[in-house]
Amino acid sequence: MTAVQTGELLDHYRIEGVAARSGMASIFRGTDLRTGSPVAIKVPHPEMECDPVFFERFHREEKIGQNLDHPGVVKVMENPDRSRVYIVMEWVEGRLLRQILTGQPQLSQNRAINLAISICDAVDYIHGRGVVHRDLKPENIIVDSQDRIKIIDFGIAGSRGVRRLTFGKLSQIMGSPDYISPEQVQGKRGDARSDIYALGIILYEMLTGEMPFKGRDSFAIMNDRLRNNPVPPREIDPQISPQLQEIIYRALERDPRNRYASAQEFAWDLTHQNKVGVLERGELRDWKWRREPLLKRVLFYVFLALIPLVIFALLLYVARHS
Repeated sequence: MTAVQTGELLDHYRIEGVAARSGMASIFRGTDLRTGSPVAIKVPHPEMECDPVFFERFHREEKIGQNLDHPGVVKVMENPDRSRVYIVMEWVEGRLLRQILTGQPQLSQNRAINLAISICDAVDYIHGRGVVHRDLKPENIIVDSQDRIKIIDFGIAGSRGVRRLTFGKLSQIMGSPDYISPEQVQGKRGDARSDIYALGIILYEMLTGEMPFKGRDSFAIMNDRLRNNPVPPREIDPQISPQLQEIIYRALERDPRNRYASAQEFAWDLTHQNKVGVLERGELRDWKWRREPLLKRVLFYVFLALIPLVIFALLLYVARHS
């Protein structure tokens, strides 16, 4: 199967141009020739169509998307008569939240809170339909000129109506290191509270312009998440209120049982910050203390223990050869 070209016809759709590319698929702007309406057409790269993991992910994204109907979720069209593999979605004018944060890493508080509330509303809807996104991040959120949002990419989402993916290879791509929840890092499948955690990361990022957990690579970032506490948001921006900081901490609880039980609760606190009680948290005292991986600490103490032995050996050598 050859790559799709601008001007090419795909059944009832005409390709108008490339909107975005990834390592696995390209999204084209197209026109529905039956209605004249603009559409987005997601077409896998030819080499990916033979990959069973990707094919299952692609099919999952389509099936889940067709069952969702909310202004904050991109709509996937029914398209039974196709000559090749592709997904047709509504065309959304806007920019990815990642593009916005690249140009303006720290958003105003009002804008960040309003965006977070809108995302919570869409997430609460999908959770109510038995769907867990499992890969919420700024790259999967479109923001239009009026700051209305659309959540996209349900390729690794979990749903009551969709068969669970069991391919070993997929475990390597379950979510993004910067936004994945601690339980997912530990190999658990994750549930609605994992999406709450990702939302907390996104809110932290929008308000501070920084990521709460950092590292040299993906594994270091995920380890930091399991072992350490983030820099308190108010340390980065003192204008963040104690109540807003508390909301972030509730979303980022390491134990999912202590997080918000729903995105609706998260949104309610964002809307009624004056009613949020602020807890005395150890995270506010201990965030500067960084715990290193056990092996690294053991090696460090072994090195310290060896220093006097090395010095003694050198002194003994000098004494015998003097």
